[in-house]
Amino acid sequence: MDVNKLQELRELVEFLKANEIAEFDMEQDDLKVRIKFAGEPQAAAGGVDLAHLSRLMASAPAAASAPVAAVPAVVVESAPAAAPAETLHEVKSPIVGTFYESPSPGTPSFVNVGDQVEVGQVLCIVEAMKLMNEIESDVAGEVVKRIAISGQPVEYGQPLFAIKAR
Repeated sequence: MDVNKLQELRELVEFLKANEIAEFDMEQDDLKVRIKFAGEPQAAAGGVDLAHLSRLMASAPAAASAPVAAVPAVVVESAPAAAPAETLHEVKSPIVGTFYESPSPGTPSFVNVGDQVEVGQVLCIVEAMKLMNEIESDVAGEVVKRIAISGQPVEYGQPLFAIKAR
């Protein structure tokens, strides 16, 4: 393995640690990288240098083939992407806020993986400035994947669910 590629991976890991980012996922073409630090989950610091992270992400595919043992307490997975035999529709967040999968703590989720949904059916809530915004499905089909994590912040345009349209 190229020494520069290993160094780029180490820089990415150090950047994630320095900004207290507990998990990091990246998918590009046929490469999937997941880095998860052991221990208590931590929230990302507000002052993350996104430009630096983008540069590291751009160089990470080459470095992702690094052996896992090179960076202790970090898991690096590399697997081919799923064949694009079927196209999944992504329901994206229309606002910045906090994602919630159920109407209140302790209650069942609005939808679960495998559920059939209709157009206009509530999938989740995104809280923004103390307002609870119901996010509705814009297609009918089967919920294949919940992408967002309940209680975690989401950005504008971030995918929340993947739905196999009928």
